Amino acid sequence: MSSLSIPAAFELALQHHQAGRLPEAEALYRQILNAQPGQPDALHLLGVVAHRSGRPEIAVELIQQALNAAPQHVAAHFNLGNALSELGRMEEAADAFGRATELQPDYAQAHHNLGSALAKRGRFDEAIAAFQRAIELKPDYASAYNNLGLALKAQARRDEALAAFQQAIALQPDHAEAHFNLGNIFREWARPQEAMTAFRRALEINPDYADALNNLGITLADAGRLDEAIACYRRALQINPAGAETNTNLGNALFELQRLDEAAAAFRAVIELKPDLAQAYNNLGNALREQGALNEASAEFLHALAIEPNSADFHNNLGNALKDRGEIDAALDAYRRAMELAPDDSGPWTNFVYTLLFQPRVDDRALIEARAQWSNRFADPLRPFIRPHTNDRSPERRLRIGYVSPNFRRHVVGVNLLPLFRHHDHTAFEIYCYDNGVRVDSFHEEIRRGADHWRSSVGVSDEALAEMIRQDGVDILVDLTQHMAGNRLQVLARRPAPVQVSFAGYPETTGLEAIDYRISDRFLDVGAPRHEQVVHIDSFWCYAPAGDIIEVSDSSAKQNGIVTFGSLNNFCKVNDPMLQLWARVLRGVKGSRLVLLSHAGTHRQRTLDILTEAGIDPSRIEFATHRPRPKYLELYRHLDVVLDPFPYNGHTTSLDALWMGVPVVTLAGKTAVSRAGLSQLSNLGLPELVAFTGDDYVAKAIQLAHDLPRLAELRRTLRGRMEASVLMDAPRFARNIENAYRTMWQKWCAAK
Repeated sequence: MSSLSIPAAFELALQHHQAGRLPEAEALYRQILNAQPGQPDALHLLGVVAHRSGRPEIAVELIQQALNAAPQHVAAHFNLGNALSELGRMEEAADAFGRATELQPDYAQAHHNLGSALAKRGRFDEAIAAFQRAIELKPDYASAYNNLGLALKAQARRDEALAAFQQAIALQPDHAEAHFNLGNIFREWARPQEAMTAFRRALEINPDYADALNNLGITLADAGRLDEAIACYRRALQINPAGAETNTNLGNALFELQRLDEAAAAFRAVIELKPDLAQAYNNLGNALREQGALNEASAEFLHALAIEPNSADFHNNLGNALKDRGEIDAALDAYRRAMELAPDDSGPWTNFVYTLLFQPRVDDRALIEARAQWSNRFADPLRPFIRPHTNDRSPERRLRIGYVSPNFRRHVVGVNLLPLFRHHDHTAFEIYCYDNGVRVDSFHEEIRRGADHWRSSVGVSDEALAEMIRQDGVDILVDLTQHMAGNRLQVLARRPAPVQVSFAGYPETTGLEAIDYRISDRFLDVGAPRHEQVVHIDSFWCYAPAGDIIEVSDSSAKQNGIVTFGSLNNFCKVNDPMLQLWARVLRGVKGSRLVLLSHAGTHRQRTLDILTEAGIDPSRIEFATHRPRPKYLELYRHLDVVLDPFPYNGHTTSLDALWMGVPVVTLAGKTAVSRAGLSQLSNLGLPELVAFTGDDYVAKAIQLAHDLPRLAELRRTLRGRMEASVLMDAPRFARNIENAYRTMWQKWCAAK
């Protein structure tokens, strides 16, 4: 051992060790052991060096050798616990720390580390006791307060946890982790501003704190501030590119903004990092579905289900993709499975209720039963939360009208709402909007300008939103979504307003007893059972071109003598019986063609197979892809007759067709959604284009296709006819609805 004595070698080794010169320290410890094999201090410290050098397995072996030689070695027990913790062997680590505290009861750091090991094993009561003992021994122990807070939080003792984190910060203001944990408490308590402040303070202390960036991003996203959230996630990923959770959050934020290519890339990054993470495939499936890649989306949902076959969410999302492909029965089966797996999740139930409307042969009894089941399960339990209303009962005063929707944008809701918001009488009505969406377009901006008060309800719980509406003093609350995606029916079930109304999403009952009225028109309802009082206005729809001034062209038939039929509806409205009727129409009009709007997928081939089997040459069928709205409207310039689907008629798409001079032949049924064409065409003075049987539908379409002068006349006059009708009389539409609101209010005032 050269000329150094063992004590001198120890002293020099410790100097190297404490200065971080670990190779030099290790060499000296080994020289000591060569000279004195089994020397416990040298074995112990050599183990500590191994741990600090990233070799915890060797550290455990060396320190255990030291303890074999010196079982009472307190520091060796402590450092053995640290190495075992590094290896995830928490029970053994707890034993080691516990032995250190037995040998030295006033060893505060050993009590602290014992608490950490116990907490990681879920033994929170014991962990809390250990942290508290560490604090008794060392009252200024900031890290012990921080970890005590984590253990208390794990037991849902959030008030005590909050106090512990705050004490850690008081003792050590630059304790970044304590600020981070404080932010998490505030986020869970839905106190986003305080959460953001805490996360930002953690980042001031440690700018490279990836977890704080991630959680700040989550808080911003919950508040609807998605661009800021994305910036946080991207910065976190620069620091930790392997952050699967952060990639997931980035993908979710991009998805909400409909930046779908980027979202899909983020979800694929998660799959690369964690190929067994089922949620990643589910998220990718959602992005692909929004892009219209329905086959690929379905495959991702099935991949997720192969990993987690009992996930209700994955079955629900598979149902959504199947619905989009027009496979309604399969979609309903997927929703049923989701409902079985998660009977208390309203999402699959509401999707099931809505999708029943697309079944080719609608079962009225099934519709009634499904709505009743939804209401019994998700609305009735909320009755105890209904409180008396104290709104001023003056019948003629200015009323506060609240609208609830995720679709204040170019959507069937936004299209119907824009004319109303352009002409609301703000002297008589004060308009509140509760926006559950994040997508922004020109419709959103104009609708927002037409509101007196705008509230984002993104990330706001049903209970909190109901209380917000109540605090705003809303007199009449209008649901614009019914059972479509993003609905807040469980807010209305709490009855935050004295009068509640359903309108604009689609013209059907929700089955919710807390909704008093449903706005409709005289053509849509045929006496189906309902909870609401139905208020008829002239037309359920009012059409706003909103700058879509694309000129009407001559008909395709006039230009080339070939009649082109079309249906540019979402493909979920296309079903086998409808295709059989369309095949009969095509057979009845020689050389005619059919244009369908559809994303790519196996449903296209299935459609061709059905039509081919019905005697139609596939060359007569054209599939158009989804496209930006101006290009979509231009498709109508190539159509002569629109064939309305059944049982879920076109709504806005039919109005688009009529605006572009293309007549619509419709088949009316018993449900309101199957009478949309009847309503629109009757209000245009074209009831002759409405059929009530399949045979009549085929006959009317064939007759119209053969009457080229009639087609030319309709092409020339339909736009003017629309502009002169109630379908585009926005002031009248607004007055009708406002008069309905006033009457509803007066009835409530009278019912004292």
